[in-house]
Amino acid sequence: MKRLEEEIKFNSYLCSEKFPRELDSKKQSLYFLQKVVSEPAMGQSDLNELETKINEVNAQINQLIEKRMMKYEPIDSKFSMYRQQASIISRKKEAKAEELQAAKEEMSNMERQMLQKANQARELDGTEVLKGDEFKRYVNKLRSKNTFYKKKRLEIAEITAEYGILQRTEELLKQRHEAIQQQLQAIEDKKGISGYSYTQEELERVSAAKSEMDEMKGRTLDNMSEMVKKLNAMVADKKSSLAPIIKELRQLRQNCQELTQECDGKKVQYDSCAAGLESNRSTLEQEVKGLREECIQEESCYHHTNCMKKNLEVQLQRAKDEMKTYVSPDPQDRRKAIREQYTRMILEQENLGKKLREKQKAVRESHGPNMKQAKMWRDFEQLMECKRECFLKQQNQISVGQVIQEGGEDRLVL
Repeated sequence: MKRLEEEIKFNSYLCSEKFPRELDSKKQSLYFLQKVVSEPAMGQSDLNELETKINEVNAQINQLIEKRMMKYEPIDSKFSMYRQQASIISRKKEAKAEELQAAKEEMSNMERQMLQKANQARELDGTEVLKGDEFKRYVNKLRSKNTFYKKKRLEIAEITAEYGILQRTEELLKQRHEAIQQQLQAIEDKKGISGYSYTQEELERVSAAKSEMDEMKGRTLDNMSEMVKKLNAMVADKKSSLAPIIKELRQLRQNCQELTQECDGKKVQYDSCAAGLESNRSTLEQEVKGLREECIQEESCYHHTNCMKKNLEVQLQRAKDEMKTYVSPDPQDRRKAIREQYTRMILEQENLGKKLREKQKAVRESHGPNMKQAKMWRDFEQLMECKRECFLKQQNQISVGQVIQEGGEDRLVL
């Protein structure tokens, strides 16, 4: 039941906090991407300018943060501590949620791999498969390792967060130390004793290191003697305490069997509840998917409507400008109007059509005589071709007919 309650809390956290934040971030990124797509394409020079502006703004932000910390550090020390604790707790919460989700995925992957390995082992002959108590011990060992891994991973996350804070604190302290050292160096130069503070620090450091080494040698000898005594006492205690523990082990084995049976019953209940939660999760995912698709459709409809609105505004502005130029008393402005331009174009086209119709009429009237003249020209060409052939054949002394001249006409009789 505790596991079920924890899973319910985890799922409610995902539905109420994590998934909405992710959805908002995705919507915001989608809005920025659509905004970038709608804008004209940017070249390399534009990108370089944007990068320089971003770097300048980040540098200004860092300078303002440092000035604020130096100015309001004694007043806001408590509030900054609380803010840091709250941010660390929120990061821990998110990290634990991600670790739990990753652990669930890893557990499901391990279960699938275990089933595959078991099937492979059944198919092979002569292989040993863990059963009963051995398998349970193996599973308990894996669980203990998993918990140990999660614990260490959480410690690493805490250490990294603390490291970031300490690193920033170290940078600020180094800056203050450098400023103080510069002031001290300036005072020593004025007094004529430059290098005095550095020499004094070196002497103090050497004396402190020597005293620490002496103390360490003494502590090492004392610790070694105490360790030998403790080990001897622990060996004696373990010998005396092992006898009753072995007697109690039998009773504990019986209790372990009873608890195993109870665990199997609880596992069945857990599986049924997990199936119900999985179905609820699938329905929630479908709802989220539908809402995302609806959001995308609404955004596309909005952009389409915005584009249509801009087009209509441009057309309305053009109509207003046309009306203004058409009503203007200045003839030069009126000539620039689109109506006047189209009127001139229509008149030009009408004049051109009139000229073309007149030309067509003239062509139709001269079509008959022209065709007759063309036929006479073709007959003349045929007659001249025939004469040429006759002349050539006469030159070759081949009689192809008789030429008769009467009344100024030449006739060829074949």
